Amino acid sequence: MEQNETTAAEPAATNDSEVLREATAEAAPEVAEHDRVSALESELADARRQVLYAQAEVQNVRRRAEKEAADARTYAATAFARDVLSVADNLTRALAAIPESLREDDKFKGLVTGLDATGRELDSIFARHGISRIVSVGESLDPNRHQAMFEVPSAETAPGTIVQEVQAGYMIRERLLRPALVGVAKAAE
Repeated sequence: MEQNETTAAEPAATNDSEVLREATAEAAPEVAEHDRVSALESELADARRQVLYAQAEVQNVRRRAEKEAADARTYAATAFARDVLSVADNLTRALAAIPESLREDDKFKGLVTGLDATGRELDSIFARHGISRIVSVGESLDPNRHQAMFEVPSAETAPGTIVQEVQAGYMIRERLLRPALVGVAKAAE
């Protein structure tokens, strides 16, 4: 009888292991398929992230290039403008040096009128290209726009106030083209 029980138990164990093997064999492709799908979804999410990062980088590069091109167009005349400023300075000095008696003299009236018209035309050209003169006298010293050349003792003016302009300063749009050379008030001794 013992022999029969053992023999009967063996086929049951064999059946259980076969069933387990069959169930595992049937489930294995489903588990493998699920793992494969999860891996593919993960790769797809990574690829989407990389595409978004690449698109953002391309957009940033495009914006940067557009800004650099706009700045290049806006400030292309900077070197030329600096050179022309010396011409404007000389013209201003020439006009200031003409005494009133010569301005009224009929012989020089045409010359003075022509020089005045040239000065106005130069100012008009500067304005068209975004070049503006820095207001200095009476303003507080701004080291970003003014260069102090000397100090003048003054009891009437607050220290640090510009009292004299030696050379005009200019801006080209928002950038400094040339600082104004100025004399600044200091406390009287």
